[in-house]
Amino acid sequence: MRCLTSLRQAWGTRRGGDCLGGDSLALCFGTVVGREACPAWVFYAVTHDAPATTQRSGSRIGRWPSQPLAFPPAMSLALARKYRPRTFADVAVQSHVAATLKGAIALGRVAHAYLLCGPRGVGKTTLARVLAMALNCERRDDPSLGGEPCGECSSCQRIWSGASSLDVVEIDAASNRGVDDARELRERAMYAPSGDDRYKVYIVDEAHMLTREAWNALLKILEEPPPRVVFVFATTEPQKIAQSAAPVLSRVQRFDFKRIGAPDIRARLERVLREEHVEADADALAMIARAADGSMRDALSLTDQVLAMGEGAIVPERVRDALGLVAEDEFIALIDLVAEHRAGDVFAFVARLADAGIDFGQFLTGFGDMVRALLAVTLGGVPPEVSERAREALEQRKQAFAAGDLLRMLSIATELEPRFRKSGQQQLLLEAMLVRFALLDRTVSLETVLRGLGGASSGGDDEPTMGPSSVRRAAPSASASPARNAERPPSDVPVSDRRAAIRDADRAADKSVPSAARAMRDTPAAAPVGAAKPSPAAAPAPRDETVSSALAGAPDLNQIVERWDDVVAGMRAAGKSVAATALEHAVPAAVNARGDVTIALDEPNPIYAQALEAVKSELVSTLRRWFPGVQRAVVRAPEGTTAPPTRLTDEMVRSERIAVLRRKDPVLDAAIDALDLDLAD
Repeated sequence: MRCLTSLRQAWGTRRGGDCLGGDSLALCFGTVVGREACPAWVFYAVTHDAPATTQRSGSRIGRWPSQPLAFPPAMSLALARKYRPRTFADVAVQSHVAATLKGAIALGRVAHAYLLCGPRGVGKTTLARVLAMALNCERRDDPSLGGEPCGECSSCQRIWSGASSLDVVEIDAASNRGVDDARELRERAMYAPSGDDRYKVYIVDEAHMLTREAWNALLKILEEPPPRVVFVFATTEPQKIAQSAAPVLSRVQRFDFKRIGAPDIRARLERVLREEHVEADADALAMIARAADGSMRDALSLTDQVLAMGEGAIVPERVRDALGLVAEDEFIALIDLVAEHRAGDVFAFVARLADAGIDFGQFLTGFGDMVRALLAVTLGGVPPEVSERAREALEQRKQAFAAGDLLRMLSIATELEPRFRKSGQQQLLLEAMLVRFALLDRTVSLETVLRGLGGASSGGDDEPTMGPSSVRRAAPSASASPARNAERPPSDVPVSDRRAAIRDADRAADKSVPSAARAMRDTPAAAPVGAAKPSPAAAPAPRDETVSSALAGAPDLNQIVERWDDVVAGMRAAGKSVAATALEHAVPAAVNARGDVTIALDEPNPIYAQALEAVKSELVSTLRRWFPGVQRAVVRAPEGTTAPPTRLTDEMVRSERIAVLRRKDPVLDAAIDALDLDLAD
């Protein structure tokens, strides 16, 4: 009769068979048979206009209604709660944690504190509750269970249902995070469990929210806890605990939970939907699994959301409508737009997404996954987590992009994402990114420009790809002379002609000038000392000419001068960039009969002189590749007063290197001025 008494006090009515009176509403909570209340509670509603029979009860008059009110429909239990695992064996993926906890219970080696770390929805709290059930199960000593809870005894039922249990306490650290809450927890843990064969288990969710002071208050009890008391801390951010309370980590056993893969999520969803007698398409389940992002709880919650849209089988269209996902056909259409370089159509495409109410952040993530899948197909791999239809479409488009372009697109999308999440102009950022993708063919690669000039290593004789292979612009004929274009002032040369000159220079460098590293590796020894010197009017011999390796005496000075650029490149390839810069400001001055090479600086510079003195042995080794007769290197500084030395910085070395490259090649000099180029090591 407690409920009836409470209602009578709230409504101001007497106990008995009369209705709860009111001017416009009367509620009857059942009749009284003798001194017992009717167990069935029936609600009635009557207004002034409704026909009713009036009865008198004491001094109050109530209205007996003619029709009872229907009860509201019962609330359904969420799938994430209805199908939550109740044993260690049912927990998906986390077998390394479940097996350890189960073995600890079976062998009687239960620790006093555990730290469960991992992403959301992977089973941390579930395993903590299963552990509490197993420790307090009435059949814990049954060898047939092997450490598993029975799930049928009264203790397991109370713990699992979340009912009041004296021995299992679940605490939310997000709202109980202060030092006072920690002290209260410490005092409660001092009380013994309700039975001699039971354990007191404290489950603390979101443990990273506890303050430093709260952790300090728990340190002592975590180190020396009372008998049969177990603490289980669950957190998604263990690094915060390591920063604020590092001593805690040495007092607990830590378990790191894995993200649940899409195949495991699909398998669990199939099992759940089979229990619910709901048919589902494989592609629809795959879409839910991708949207769950490794969380089983999220996957079940999304499935609930899809089921709430209506009856019938779960199909991809229904999933897209319920979750607001973007169809894979839209991503394929966008890839075609970028491959065909239709930059002007980007704005209409994004506007259509905005009109459809698509979340741009979700769209950016989906497009990045599709580009990654296309990269996998282009490289001959298997695209991850895409439908069969999308896989076939990507196979047909794998020739539309080079792998380098796809990597650039992924890099741009990755760099944009942190700003994108916080920006108030997401549509503008998305449009700018897609326009950049559509204009990738207009970029110019400088790798081939610097090949053979000592500025970049050559990976081969083939021309590197500068954009999508299907739409690359035709280069000028190889017979065009880059020197003729370079004779014109940079301001008078059109940009297209300059780029053509750069490409012509690149092809000429590929055919005639090998890279410094290849020349040093493949060129034999220099010619003998007695070889005839080339006349000034004769054309210079190529650097990679075959020379005799029988040189035993001192080399000729002119031969060393001709090889000096290769010596500089060799020092730079060996990582001696400062010494290489100093060698660019020096020339071989003399060679004596003993094989001593004198190197003279062109201007007084103590820093360059010191750098050359430090690498004399490496310099001699480099010279001996072509001139075995070289025995020693002598550095000679020019006479005269020297200015106070300045500190040599990387920027100075970089500037000197660019200046040397500009002096060597007029085409590159014009390109640097026209295109505002910079040197990339």
